[in-house]
Amino acid sequence: MTEAEDRKPQSEEAHSAFRQPGGIAASIDNESSTTSEFEIPRGLAVPRHTGSESETTSEFALPDGMDAPPTAPGDTEGSAFATPSTYHAWTAPAAFTPASGFPAVSLADVPWQDRMRAMLRMPVAERPAPEPSQKHDDETGPAVPRVLDLTLRIGELLLAGGEGAEDVEAAMFAVCRSYGLDRCEPNVTFTLLSISHQPSLVEDPVTASRTVRRRGTDYTRLAAVFQLVDDLSDPDTHISLEEAYRRLAEIRRNRHPYPTWVLTTASGLLAGGASLLVGGDVIVFFAAMIGAMLGDRLAWLCAGRGLPEFYQFAVAAMPPAAIGITLTLTHVDVKASAVITGGLFALLPGRALVAGVQDGLTGFYITAAARLLEVMYFFVSIVAGVLVVLYFGVQLGANLNPDAALGTGDDPFVQIFASMLLSLAFAILLQQERSTVLAVTLNGGVAWCVYGAMHYAGDISPVASTAAAAGLVGLFGQLMSRYRFASALPYTTAAIGPLLPGSATYFGLLAIAQSEVDNGLLSLSKAVALAMAIAIGVNLGGEISRLFLRVPGAASAAGRRAAKRTRGF
Repeated sequence: MTEAEDRKPQSEEAHSAFRQPGGIAASIDNESSTTSEFEIPRGLAVPRHTGSESETTSEFALPDGMDAPPTAPGDTEGSAFATPSTYHAWTAPAAFTPASGFPAVSLADVPWQDRMRAMLRMPVAERPAPEPSQKHDDETGPAVPRVLDLTLRIGELLLAGGEGAEDVEAAMFAVCRSYGLDRCEPNVTFTLLSISHQPSLVEDPVTASRTVRRRGTDYTRLAAVFQLVDDLSDPDTHISLEEAYRRLAEIRRNRHPYPTWVLTTASGLLAGGASLLVGGDVIVFFAAMIGAMLGDRLAWLCAGRGLPEFYQFAVAAMPPAAIGITLTLTHVDVKASAVITGGLFALLPGRALVAGVQDGLTGFYITAAARLLEVMYFFVSIVAGVLVVLYFGVQLGANLNPDAALGTGDDPFVQIFASMLLSLAFAILLQQERSTVLAVTLNGGVAWCVYGAMHYAGDISPVASTAAAAGLVGLFGQLMSRYRFASALPYTTAAIGPLLPGSATYFGLLAIAQSEVDNGLLSLSKAVALAMAIAIGVNLGGEISRLFLRVPGAASAAGRRAAKRTRGF
């Protein structure tokens, strides 16, 4: 024995930490080679599972003939990190991604609204990555804060124009993805827009927000914003950030398509058409027209003085009611109730009501509650303005009968003409594009034909008839928006004008003014039911259109996500 061997310890506790354990063959390769940390060491045998008939071999399996090391007799408990004895890697369930992968989600050849809505309803882990963007000049990518600012400005115009919260989120998501920003999460409420972008899993997110303080009705501007988002979403159209900002500034600077005197005349035509719709004659038509025009001018005067919209609506409701009371006091043989009803048609907030119910049905409950609260304030202001005039009219001896029912006239062609005139005037008040006015006018006439055929000819309840007619309006509007890659609001909002509950609202207010509170509340509850039927019908018509058209992602195992989003699982 040499001197070096005498100095070597003989006990088992003194073994080197770098000595190879038993059962692992020593490497005969003298050259250093770099191997993966997940590679099975040479000489280590793994027991092969043969429980299934069609056995799947792993690329990490050892060659045949290599045995596993013997297990220590006392090692029965095992480590906390050891694989359970019942687990076999060859029969393990797919924990994250199956071997065959997830079904591909095809998002091509469909409108960008459907593509973005489908991805927003997907889990974040299943969203397809955006294509490499060429919409910027810098090779390092666009400036993230500027993209988020552009996204918020576009979302602000859409939300201020009355677009639904889900459609605003889809547009914001489309703008971000068009510039190659993945992992973006927009959030829309009634007065606040925010968006968050996380560059990677190890970097801090970038968040920006914007407050919506002013709202205006201009569907021409809304259509221009949708066209901008459509161009940004087109992979064949390359729009830089500077070009997008320039187009957005032009949209903001553009004047309204109709001057003020045209809007005032349209307000009068709307009231006159509504008075014909409830059985008025020529005198009633012009009386309602003059009352609505006076109310519109007074509302503009109040707006110029900075008064809130609550008082503007109250002031605008007074002139039609005053003219109706005057005709009654002067014993003119006309339907004064038709004059007041026509004036109410021009003020009822149908656009805000439809948007509020749509947000509630799509899961945006905070925004829906805020919109419906706004509708309630507008309705209360109209009630206050009309009740003040009706109260003084009753005190002066005006013979107004709250139990009388307004008819629809004897000539159905006059009613169809009145409904189309009402929709035309409503479209002008909404500042719609001239190319959409004819389509929405025809849509309003068809909606009234469906309502009249079901209610008056078929003797079906007015609520069901209204819901069916509004559903047809929503279906047509959704189809037109898909065809033109635009918003559905210009094709639906004005078309529901003939269906608004003007007469039920008036008779409820008149009964309350004459101290018949029970009858008044009953009539007002009918008006609320009709308004909800309109809003739900419009939304249901849009959803029905998606049932018959191709939905992106329908072939995946997850299917459509909207039905599961708010059910707690």
